[in-house]
Amino acid sequence: MKKKFSVVLVSIMLVFSMLFSLSGCGEISTPSTTGTSEVGNSSKNDPPKTEDPPKVNEKDEITAINLMAGIESTLTDEAKELDEEFIHNQMNLALKLFKATSNEKNGENVLVSPLSIQLALAMNANGADGITKAEMEALLGGDSSLEELNEYLQSYVSALPSEEKSKLEIANSIWFRNSGFVPNPEFLQTNKNYYDADVYSAPFDKTTVNDINNWVNEKTDGMIKKAINDISPDAIMYLINAVMFDAEWQSKYDEHSIYDGKFNSVSGAEEDVEMMSSNEYIYIELDNAMGFKKNYAGAKYSFVALLPNEDIDINDFVGSLEAETLAAALQNQRYENIIAKTPKFSYEFEIKLNDALAMLGMESAFDSGKADFSGLGSANGNIFISSVVHKTYISVNEAGTRAGAVTVVEDSAESEGPEDIIYITLDRPFLYMIVDNATNLPIFIGTLTSVQN
Repeated sequence: MKKKFSVVLVSIMLVFSMLFSLSGCGEISTPSTTGTSEVGNSSKNDPPKTEDPPKVNEKDEITAINLMAGIESTLTDEAKELDEEFIHNQMNLALKLFKATSNEKNGENVLVSPLSIQLALAMNANGADGITKAEMEALLGGDSSLEELNEYLQSYVSALPSEEKSKLEIANSIWFRNSGFVPNPEFLQTNKNYYDADVYSAPFDKTTVNDINNWVNEKTDGMIKKAINDISPDAIMYLINAVMFDAEWQSKYDEHSIYDGKFNSVSGAEEDVEMMSSNEYIYIELDNAMGFKKNYAGAKYSFVALLPNEDIDINDFVGSLEAETLAAALQNQRYENIIAKTPKFSYEFEIKLNDALAMLGMESAFDSGKADFSGLGSANGNIFISSVVHKTYISVNEAGTRAGAVTVVEDSAESEGPEDIIYITLDRPFLYMIVDNATNLPIFIGTLTSVQN
């Protein structure tokens, strides 16, 4: 579980200094600047100034200056209690996102982090207004207002445990172009208060590409090394969430429990795999599937696997799954004597979520003519979301599980059980989750359809 930071960064950013201070009302005052960035005082129509090209910096470090360093949250209220309504809305959103992604990637291995997607979009929603805000509220918060959702998510993320042998780390950042765009200080303070977001003013050139990728590499412990390849001339802001999960099994596999096996992929091909055999005791059952829960160290998080009945296609199973059904199955788990066989697997996954989110009701945010992100700040044209990219990684083996996720939102302008043994062999496509045991909400949810990807 050692940190690995292995990305070569090309950059020395244009030198600038920015100071944020808290005003009497608890918001960030408009930054005063010198050098290349004049965010608080310049006209939004001022052309970008030219400087010498950036020099090569061979150190693995972020050269952009975090404008939120030293700026504290202005929240004074107690944390909002997580209630059944919030948990229901979160499970419902998780399945909506997972189903939409599975439909788009039909037959492929899929892995999404609903929490990562939601946190990145919720930060962006804090700059939305009108129909755009209403659509984002309906998708992300269900029956909750954006203001309530901020409070819920702040409480939820703060309550998620992270221990030495079961780590969950979550980070948020906002990057904005330092010319042609003036961010709204209230928008930045809100995202500091509820999402503890770092904020960077940057030239949006090659140095910024490297800075963003270094930030993602660091926050995912090297599991996701690159979030973006380049920056569009129209891009004015990136809102990024990163999730890193690294946990050992509570009951580890020994060398005698690992053997050569076969996995029948979704295409019908028989694939060679290493199978891991274990005795498990937490049984989960649905009308059309059965599964088990295997705890990670500390029992705060668990791996859950659901194997559809043999006559049910994995895509049909995912399509039929409902939030209430899944929540009830997790809630009604029971103790049984299980022999579980799980393949070792690892893969990366990437998807652009624009179409899926629009299909789920978030339409106007992607329309350059209809989007209303007036609360973000002022730009030379109307601000809209040009892309939402989600990348994930997972590795499941005898030691435990490592999983990472990053969501990049680009804004542009323009007890003992019975003696009967239940055998569950995951030798064909199945659904799996990494769940927070306090709420049974999935931090990650995916399907394995092939081990040879």
